[in-house]
Amino acid sequence: MVDHLNSLRRLRGKRRAGKSARAARPAADQRIAVIGLGRFGSSLANELMHHGWDVLGIDTDPRLVQKYSDGLTHSAVADSTDPEVLRQLGVHEFTSAVVGIGTDVEASILVSSNLLDAEVPNIWAKAISRQHGKILERLGVHHVVLPEHEMGERVAHLVAGRMLDFIEFDDDYALVKTIAPDPVTGVPLGRSQVRSRYGVTVVGIKRPGEAFTYASADTVVQKGDVIVVTGKTRAVETFADLS
Repeated sequence: MVDHLNSLRRLRGKRRAGKSARAARPAADQRIAVIGLGRFGSSLANELMHHGWDVLGIDTDPRLVQKYSDGLTHSAVADSTDPEVLRQLGVHEFTSAVVGIGTDVEASILVSSNLLDAEVPNIWAKAISRQHGKILERLGVHHVVLPEHEMGERVAHLVAGRMLDFIEFDDDYALVKTIAPDPVTGVPLGRSQVRSRYGVTVVGIKRPGEAFTYASADTVVQKGDVIVVTGKTRAVETFADLS
């Protein structure tokens, strides 16, 4: 409790110190609370700060809060499983919050539940397993991420095929960066019939020494070009493996 009160005093002190700079303060929809300052939470918080967000970092570990406090707009040592603590920190006034707690599943669920009760409009939560993720989804968390699983799946696609990058979305849809396969080089995309033959769409192209440009039906893909392709996951996988 003492740590929590001290954190509130530091937080209020920072707010008073920054009063003269409020004209440059980010818009309300660019204020976010990041709860859990481990590797995931701290990296996310720092990246959001670089993008101009107003970030409140919260953790129960004073060492982590001290470590990252200088790089955040606000920071607090606090137990976010207590809804009253979140209320006193003003988290209910934020439009977004991230639960970056990893190993303590119970704490992750309690904090997520508290944020939902506080009616925070946009809640992201890290899950360490599919089961954990399903529980968070059933609670009503708006966005659930499984960083380790998703990164492992992505790297597996890169290792196993000719892809340079791979991003999979919902509904079995993917975006892939790959070296242009031989069957589609040397002729305009409209004549190569990429979409009808392979079930994918070429949306961008990059030649060595040049910037990415949008692709059109008249674009002629050359050997060695890097292209960005979208479509069903299986279709883009098959397309990227063409020789």
